[in-house]
Amino acid sequence: MIVVLMGVSGSGKTTIGTLLAARLGCGFSDADSFHPPANVEKMRAGIALSDDDRRPWLAALRQAIEDWEAQGLDQVLACSALKRAYRDILAPHGDVVFVYLKGSADLIARRLAGRTGHYMNPALLDSQFATLEEPADAVTVDIAKPPDAIVTAILAALGRTPQGLSHAAT
Repeated sequence: MIVVLMGVSGSGKTTIGTLLAARLGCGFSDADSFHPPANVEKMRAGIALSDDDRRPWLAALRQAIEDWEAQGLDQVLACSALKRAYRDILAPHGDVVFVYLKGSADLIARRLAGRTGHYMNPALLDSQFATLEEPADAVTVDIAKPPDAIVTAILAALGRTPQGLSHAAT
């Protein structure tokens, strides 16, 4: 199973993804590491990425998903996946489960203000919310809860228990 944790910057994708992958006993990847250097520099400078900027990044992510599937690997991927069109590129065959980490702009702005060591310029938050097309077909989780509670809610929605076992197998 490939699980994509999606949402705007600061919604907790990396934190929740790391915890979720550990509880599922699978790998974790952050889509930020797939961006070409030019995209990183744009975001660092507070310049929103265009769809043209995102195209090779999304293609690289889809290739990674196909590679994990071909190897039979479960994987958690933290990826903004803000638009429906992006999610369609990532999962053209419906072979990915999207989990939307949903939170208010105020909560996320506070988180971004306290974050250090990340290239994403907090000034881009408004553009991320403007770009966001909330998914109707994703597992949606409120990010105001503590991380462990969020992960527990995701596991329950996926019908999984720690180490990736289904409830039926336990």
